[in-house]
Amino acid sequence: MSVLAVLPLALSKSDIATYVSALFVVYTILILLNILISFVPRMPYSPWLRAVLDFITESTDPYLNIFRSFMRPVGGGGFAFDLSPIFALIVLGIAEGIVLSILR
Repeated sequence: MSVLAVLPLALSKSDIATYVSALFVVYTILILLNILISFVPRMPYSPWLRAVLDFITESTDPYLNIFRSFMRPVGGGGFAFDLSPIFALIVLGIAEGIVLSILR
């Protein structure tokens, strides 16, 4: 018997909901890390650090840019405060609730 034949029997709706919930948590953490990165003006150069920072920004910026397109930063000059990640996290939380309620 192959592994592929047993795999569908091992996954229940609850297991899939748990995996999807974990993906939402990981993406939320990536957005929070993106927010923290934006507060640090200059990061020291290191190839592995640059790779990690690029992964974080490249994986979260397409989603955040949706909210940045209609929501401008509050304030001016060097003290502008971007509120779009807050609304992005709220929408992500609502989407998580909807998706998990459908899966369960």
